[in-house]
Amino acid sequence: MSKIRVLIVDDAVVFRRLVAEELSADPAIEVVGTAANGKIALARLTQVNPDLVILDIEMPELDGLATLREIRKTHPKLPVIMFSALTERGAAATLDALALGATDYFAKPVGVGGLDASLQVIRDELIPEIKALCPRERGPARVGTPTAAGTISGAPPGAAVEVVAIGTSTGGPNALAEVFAGFPADLPVPVVIVQHMPPMFTRLLAERLSAQSAVTVEEGRSGGVLRPGHGWLAPGDFHMAVARDGNQVRVLLHQDPPENSCRPAADVLFRSVAQTFGRNALAVVLTGMGQDGLRGCEIIRAAGGQVIVQDEPTSVVWGMPGFVARAGLADRVLPLGLIGPEIVRRVRDGRGVGR
Repeated sequence: MSKIRVLIVDDAVVFRRLVAEELSADPAIEVVGTAANGKIALARLTQVNPDLVILDIEMPELDGLATLREIRKTHPKLPVIMFSALTERGAAATLDALALGATDYFAKPVGVGGLDASLQVIRDELIPEIKALCPRERGPARVGTPTAAGTISGAPPGAAVEVVAIGTSTGGPNALAEVFAGFPADLPVPVVIVQHMPPMFTRLLAERLSAQSAVTVEEGRSGGVLRPGHGWLAPGDFHMAVARDGNQVRVLLHQDPPENSCRPAADVLFRSVAQTFGRNALAVVLTGMGQDGLRGCEIIRAAGGQVIVQDEPTSVVWGMPGFVARAGLADRVLPLGLIGPEIVRRVRDGRGVGR
């Protein structure tokens, strides 16, 4: 079995060496080159022919964003993982990179203990991500996997949708942007979202979604009231849930232990949505690594709610939606471009509102 060929681009020699040593220690990965800036990286790209590029953002001569633009001109499908500092500037630049076509990102820990924390991120998060993005072995063909717009469960439409709950991870920022682009300003239900992201990134993502769509999106805050045409995005390092308070439903935040190695976790949100809205809940699982959201979808379906998941061809990683689909929990498995319109259709159909 061939190894996954990785090119590392970072102007910090210590960090380049650190990443290269950790990746090379894994028998499935081969570091085929390193570069101190984007100009050198572009020259080496055709020489070493990597399966994946790890790219810093702030570099001399040619920074990560400019380098990514050039890579996408000649290698539109090559996985590129951004590795940037966990600062406001780094977070904003990372979201720019994702919009330009970066596959995913990881935050470089800064301050005291930064190197040790970086080692942990590389071992526990980056290496599994590389293997998910560049699989070397394909499993057996799936039996009974539906077509892109097919139905798995054959479940009849549920009651009127009163809330849309979305869970996503790898590839999620761009997927969310596309889904939200299809929402009208008068969307008659609230939207609650979990995107696996660290603090600061989630606030900036909420601001961007709000600026780019007709629906206002805020980072979650305890006590926030769910209302139609408004979205709440779980803040990094906090679980987000919802609960009834008289005639209102409010956002709750807490820092209980991570679930599925995630905080925020979609399972936490989905459980609370099932408890609060029952058969009036619509869960949506978009692209992402791992299986966060699977247990929550089980509970939502048991309560009579509906589930939609993104299909494999349009997912960056068909982990989260794939687990739900293979478990037979999804009412529909759809390409990304059809999910926004399908959400709107289900919300409006349940109210007898025309499209």
